Amino acid sequence: MVERVTLKSRAVTFALCAGGVAFFLALLVTGRDNFGLGLYARALVPAIVCAVMCWASTQRVVATTAEAIDKAVDRLADAADGVIGARVPDEIRATVPQLGIAMDRLFAQLTDNMENIQRLALFDPVTGLANRTNFRTSAERLLSETAPERCALFFIDLDRFKAVNDTHGHACGDMLLAMVADRLHGVADRAIAEADIYPPLIGRLAGDEFTMLFPVLGDQRDAGWIATQVLEALATPFPLTGGEVLIGASIGIAVRPDHGITLHDLMRCADAAMYRAKSQGRGRFEIYSDELAEQMASRVRLDGELRAALDRDDFTLVFQPEVSLAGGNVVAAEALLRWQHPTDGLRLPGTFIGRAEESGLMVEIGDWVLAKVARTIAHWASIGFEGRLAINVSPRQIDRADFFTRLRAAMREAHAPARLLELELNETVAAHARADAIAALAQLRDDGATIAIDGFGTGLSSVARLRQLPIDRVKLDRSLIAMIVDDHAARLIAGSLVGLIHGLGCEAVAEGVETPAQAELLRVIGCDAIQGYGVARPMTEADFLAWAAALDDLDPVTRPASLG
Repeated sequence: MVERVTLKSRAVTFALCAGGVAFFLALLVTGRDNFGLGLYARALVPAIVCAVMCWASTQRVVATTAEAIDKAVDRLADAADGVIGARVPDEIRATVPQLGIAMDRLFAQLTDNMENIQRLALFDPVTGLANRTNFRTSAERLLSETAPERCALFFIDLDRFKAVNDTHGHACGDMLLAMVADRLHGVADRAIAEADIYPPLIGRLAGDEFTMLFPVLGDQRDAGWIATQVLEALATPFPLTGGEVLIGASIGIAVRPDHGITLHDLMRCADAAMYRAKSQGRGRFEIYSDELAEQMASRVRLDGELRAALDRDDFTLVFQPEVSLAGGNVVAAEALLRWQHPTDGLRLPGTFIGRAEESGLMVEIGDWVLAKVARTIAHWASIGFEGRLAINVSPRQIDRADFFTRLRAAMREAHAPARLLELELNETVAAHARADAIAALAQLRDDGATIAIDGFGTGLSSVARLRQLPIDRVKLDRSLIAMIVDDHAARLIAGSLVGLIHGLGCEAVAEGVETPAQAELLRVIGCDAIQGYGVARPMTEADFLAWAAALDDLDPVTRPASLG
């Protein structure tokens, strides 16, 4: 509207100016010396005519320009509503060319931006494959269009990809993922050409997980052929900067309608089959089966039972003593987790810990254990019992940045002294612990806690590595103790390891002691403490404290002979 008023004002001004010019020119033409009313009248007529013609001409220009501007406004309004691709009206280019050029550039840039946004929203930027959201949407559409045809969904998880990322860096890892995508496209092209198969949908779900949906599959045997082609393609070395790398893959397959109708069911079954393939040695494929279905149902039941056990506080700790071979007194007890199942009775950790770690419930169970251990230590300190309480630290726990923070918080909340805490790390876990975890262990040790290596003699620790670790005790694995009475070589190995442990400035502890003969032989070779069924079985806290008190009441001279 403002533009129109401005144009009209300019038109009036131009017409008046033109009329004035015409009036004075007429005066000059008729003669300057004969001024009079007639002269002015004759001069005014052409001036009026000129002004009217100029007015009409400018009005036409104004109307045309205003119409072009109206169209520009309408076009911009359409763009605001999402209509980006339509042409800029020709009237704008003809009447206001600069405005037309500016709008063309604006809409071209908007189109590019929208295409980029769509690519980011729907496609994985590393591989160019459909991302999780796009894959699910497209797969559901394909399943609907091809129903009830047989189809196959493949879950592909790369083997050893993390090692490539850690060794070569994330940039090389991204290059590898892009090459994996190219090889999957190659397998798809071969399947289309050789097996006359409907073109598949390929996606990258996350990390090193890929998926392929073949919406029309003539024979279930084709699924095995395709999986074999994928395994062969991904087992071929990948050229990266600095050399070639080998990865491989594990594949799970679900087939419609045998294993489900909906995408949700197929993805769930294919995922379960993939984990089965990975657990069976990797570099293979598994097709979903009834056996797997039962395993999945069992896992779902176990998840629910574990959740209910946390809510009902069905977990408990039992305590297995460690006894000094020199004095015969209790030096520590290992806290062992048990599940008081409502129908199965007391269940050992081996029946549920693995699933708890897979489902993520181990974090909450671990928090329960930390809180329980801290309260137990505080109780022992309050009654004057100075035996340490040892807990095992799993690989998942030590890899979590917040584990030591949560442990310290539990100890502070319970007012538990650190001198009565002992942390046991598996030998392999200790050998691969990160620098920040080692620093946290050292800090706990400085606070008074004891650090032990558990299961020594079966892992990959070197003497140099052990010297770098902040440790106080080393526990010989039960497999080294089982044969020391009857096997001379086993005795030599056990004696040598005890000497090595002492050379590191640590105590030597033997696990799995079953007989008095083993206990006596371990005393002879210099072992400091023993633990096992030959000493005492795991027991409740009340029973353990009573057992320890009874042991202390024995004569210190005869107490060691009572072990076993």
